Amino acid sequence: MSDLMQRIKSSLEPILELADPRERLSAYHDMPYALFRYDPEEEFELRKQISLLETRLTQKGKRVSHISLARCLDAAMRSQRPLEDWFSAERDQGTDTIVETVHSVLSEYAPLVDLVAAQMPHDPDPLSDIVFIQRTGALFPVYRTFSLLEQLKGRVTVPTILFYPGDLDGAAGLRFMGVLAAEHNYRPKIF
Repeated sequence: MSDLMQRIKSSLEPILELADPRERLSAYHDMPYALFRYDPEEEFELRKQISLLETRLTQKGKRVSHISLARCLDAAMRSQRPLEDWFSAERDQGTDTIVETVHSVLSEYAPLVDLVAAQMPHDPDPLSDIVFIQRTGALFPVYRTFSLLEQLKGRVTVPTILFYPGDLDGAAGLRFMGVLAAEHNYRPKIF
Protein backbone atom coordinates (compact mmCIF):
# COMPACT_ATOMS: atom_id res chain seq x y z
CA MET A 1 0.00 0.00 0.00
CA SER A 2 1.44 3.37 -1.01
CA ASP A 3 2.00 6.08 1.59
CA LEU A 4 -0.67 8.20 -0.12
CA MET A 5 -3.24 5.40 0.06
CA GLN A 6 -2.29 4.61 3.64
CA ARG A 7 -2.70 8.24 4.73
CA ILE A 8 -6.11 8.49 3.05
CA LYS A 9 -7.36 5.21 4.51
CA SER A 10 -5.96 5.57 8.03
CA SER A 11 -6.04 9.33 8.67
CA LEU A 12 -8.64 11.01 6.47
CA GLU A 13 -11.32 8.40 5.77
CA PRO A 14 -12.07 7.46 9.42
CA ILE A 15 -12.86 11.11 10.14
CA LEU A 16 -14.97 11.68 7.02
CA GLU A 17 -17.11 8.62 7.71
CA LEU A 18 -18.10 9.88 11.18
CA ALA A 19 -21.71 10.97 11.66
CA ASP A 20 -20.43 14.56 12.04
CA PRO A 21 -16.78 14.94 10.98
CA ARG A 22 -16.57 18.71 11.49
CA GLU A 23 -15.21 18.68 15.02
CA ARG A 24 -12.39 16.28 14.12
CA LEU A 25 -11.53 18.21 10.94
CA SER A 26 -11.08 21.56 12.61
CA ALA A 27 -10.90 23.24 15.98
CA TYR A 28 -12.71 26.25 14.49
CA HIS A 29 -16.50 26.03 14.19
CA ASP A 30 -16.58 28.42 11.22
CA MET A 31 -13.85 26.52 9.32
CA PRO A 32 -15.05 22.90 8.89
CA TYR A 33 -12.28 22.13 6.46
CA ALA A 34 -8.81 20.68 6.32
CA LEU A 35 -5.97 20.19 3.87
CA PHE A 36 -4.69 16.89 2.58
CA ARG A 37 -1.09 17.36 1.47
CA TYR A 38 0.42 15.19 -1.23
CA ASP A 39 3.49 15.22 -3.43
CA PRO A 40 2.78 17.02 -6.74
CA GLU A 41 4.12 14.01 -8.65
CA GLU A 42 1.29 11.92 -7.17
CA GLU A 43 -1.49 13.94 -8.84
CA PHE A 44 -2.86 11.12 -10.98
CA GLU A 45 -2.63 8.54 -8.20
CA LEU A 46 -4.41 11.01 -5.90
CA ARG A 47 -7.28 11.39 -8.38
CA LYS A 48 -7.67 7.60 -8.46
CA GLN A 49 -7.61 7.37 -4.66
CA ILE A 50 -10.15 10.19 -4.32
CA SER A 51 -12.51 8.33 -6.65
CA LEU A 52 -12.17 5.18 -4.54
CA LEU A 53 -12.64 7.18 -1.34
CA GLU A 54 -15.79 8.76 -2.76
CA THR A 55 -17.19 5.30 -3.52
CA ARG A 56 -16.52 4.08 0.01
CA LEU A 57 -18.02 7.23 1.59
CA THR A 58 -21.09 7.07 -0.67
CA GLN A 59 -21.66 3.48 0.42
CA LYS A 60 -21.76 4.79 4.00
CA GLY A 61 -24.43 7.38 3.21
CA LYS A 62 -22.26 10.41 2.48
CA ARG A 63 -22.90 12.73 -0.48
CA VAL A 64 -19.59 13.83 -2.04
CA SER A 65 -19.24 16.94 -4.24
CA HIS A 66 -16.15 17.96 -6.18
CA ILE A 67 -14.87 21.45 -6.93
CA SER A 68 -12.10 21.72 -9.51
CA LEU A 69 -9.87 24.75 -9.03
CA ALA A 70 -8.67 24.22 -12.62
CA ARG A 71 -12.24 24.79 -13.83
CA CYS A 72 -12.61 27.80 -11.56
CA LEU A 73 -9.40 29.30 -12.96
CA ASP A 74 -10.60 28.65 -16.50
CA ALA A 75 -13.97 30.31 -15.81
CA ALA A 76 -12.32 33.34 -14.17
CA MET A 77 -9.91 33.88 -17.06
CA ARG A 78 -12.60 33.40 -19.73
CA SER A 79 -14.83 35.90 -17.89
CA GLN A 80 -12.28 38.60 -18.71
CA ARG A 81 -11.16 37.65 -22.23
CA PRO A 82 -10.84 34.62 -24.55
CA LEU A 83 -7.99 32.25 -23.69
CA GLU A 84 -6.28 33.00 -27.02
CA ASP A 85 -5.98 36.64 -25.89
CA TRP A 86 -4.31 35.49 -22.66
CA PHE A 87 -1.78 33.48 -24.67
CA SER A 88 -1.03 36.45 -26.93
CA ALA A 89 -0.69 38.77 -23.95
CA GLU A 90 1.78 36.39 -22.31
CA ARG A 91 3.91 36.32 -25.45
CA ASP A 92 3.79 40.13 -25.72
CA GLN A 93 4.07 41.13 -22.05
CA GLY A 94 5.91 38.21 -20.47
CA THR A 95 4.99 35.57 -17.93
CA ASP A 96 5.55 37.70 -14.82
CA THR A 97 3.07 40.33 -15.98
CA ILE A 98 0.43 37.74 -16.82
CA VAL A 99 0.92 35.97 -13.47
CA GLU A 100 0.21 39.29 -11.71
CA THR A 101 -2.77 39.97 -13.96
CA VAL A 102 -4.31 36.53 -13.41
CA HIS A 103 -3.79 36.95 -9.66
CA SER A 104 -5.71 40.23 -9.87
CA VAL A 105 -8.51 38.54 -11.79
CA LEU A 106 -8.78 35.80 -9.12
CA SER A 107 -8.62 38.35 -6.30
CA GLU A 108 -10.76 41.21 -7.62
CA TYR A 109 -12.59 40.74 -10.92
CA ALA A 110 -13.75 37.12 -10.73
CA PRO A 111 -12.87 36.23 -7.13
CA LEU A 112 -11.86 32.62 -6.73
CA VAL A 113 -13.58 32.47 -3.35
CA ASP A 114 -16.91 33.37 -4.99
CA LEU A 115 -16.45 30.76 -7.71
CA VAL A 116 -15.71 28.10 -5.09
CA ALA A 117 -18.52 29.18 -2.74
CA ALA A 118 -21.02 29.07 -5.64
CA GLN A 119 -20.22 25.37 -6.11
CA MET A 120 -20.79 24.36 -2.52
CA PRO A 121 -23.89 22.18 -1.99
CA HIS A 122 -27.07 24.26 -2.34
CA ASP A 123 -28.94 22.44 0.43
CA PRO A 124 -25.96 21.75 2.68
CA ASP A 125 -26.25 19.02 5.28
CA PRO A 126 -23.10 18.87 7.44
CA LEU A 127 -24.00 15.33 8.49
CA SER A 128 -24.06 13.90 4.97
CA ASP A 129 -22.31 16.33 2.60
CA ILE A 130 -18.57 16.28 2.01
CA VAL A 131 -16.77 18.53 -0.48
CA PHE A 132 -13.45 17.73 -2.15
CA ILE A 133 -11.58 20.71 -3.60
CA GLN A 134 -9.18 19.35 -6.20
CA ARG A 135 -6.83 20.35 -9.01
CA THR A 136 -5.20 22.92 -6.73
CA GLY A 137 -1.94 22.74 -8.70
CA ALA A 138 -3.66 24.54 -11.59
CA LEU A 139 -3.34 27.74 -9.56
CA PHE A 140 0.47 27.57 -9.52
CA PRO A 141 2.11 30.10 -9.58
CA VAL A 142 -0.67 32.69 -9.79
CA TYR A 143 -2.61 32.14 -6.56
CA ARG A 144 -1.83 30.59 -3.19
CA THR A 145 -4.46 28.56 -1.41
CA PHE A 146 -3.79 30.31 1.90
CA SER A 147 -5.80 33.30 0.64
CA LEU A 148 -8.65 31.10 -0.55
CA LEU A 149 -8.94 29.25 2.75
CA GLU A 150 -8.98 32.43 4.81
CA GLN A 151 -11.70 33.92 2.59
CA LEU A 152 -13.83 30.76 2.78
CA LYS A 153 -14.06 31.16 6.54
CA GLY A 154 -17.73 31.39 7.45
CA ARG A 155 -18.84 30.46 3.90
CA VAL A 156 -18.28 26.71 4.22
CA THR A 157 -20.73 24.77 6.38
CA VAL A 158 -19.98 21.17 5.41
CA PRO A 159 -16.84 19.07 5.88
CA THR A 160 -14.46 20.09 3.10
CA ILE A 161 -11.03 18.82 2.12
CA LEU A 162 -8.67 20.84 -0.06
CA PHE A 163 -6.15 18.53 -1.70
CA TYR A 164 -2.84 20.41 -1.62
CA PRO A 165 0.17 19.57 -3.80
CA GLY A 166 3.29 20.56 -1.94
CA ASP A 167 5.74 19.93 0.85
CA LEU A 168 5.23 20.11 4.59
CA ASP A 169 7.57 22.59 6.28
CA GLY A 170 7.45 22.16 10.05
CA ALA A 171 4.14 21.40 11.79
CA ALA A 172 1.91 23.85 9.92
CA GLY A 173 3.95 25.21 7.02
CA LEU A 174 3.34 24.32 3.40
CA ARG A 175 5.39 24.97 0.26
CA PHE A 176 3.02 25.16 -2.71
CA MET A 177 4.09 22.65 -5.38
CA GLY A 178 7.26 22.15 -3.33
CA VAL A 179 8.64 25.32 -4.92
CA LEU A 180 7.32 28.50 -3.33
CA ALA A 181 8.51 29.73 0.05
CA ALA A 182 6.61 28.06 2.88
CA GLU A 183 3.48 29.70 4.22
CA HIS A 184 3.26 29.04 7.97
CA ASN A 185 -0.10 30.59 8.79
CA TYR A 186 -2.40 27.74 7.81
CA ARG A 187 -5.00 27.32 10.53
CA PRO A 188 -6.82 24.30 9.07
CA LYS A 189 -5.64 20.85 10.04
CA ILE A 190 -3.11 19.35 7.63
CA PHE A 191 -3.31 15.63 6.88
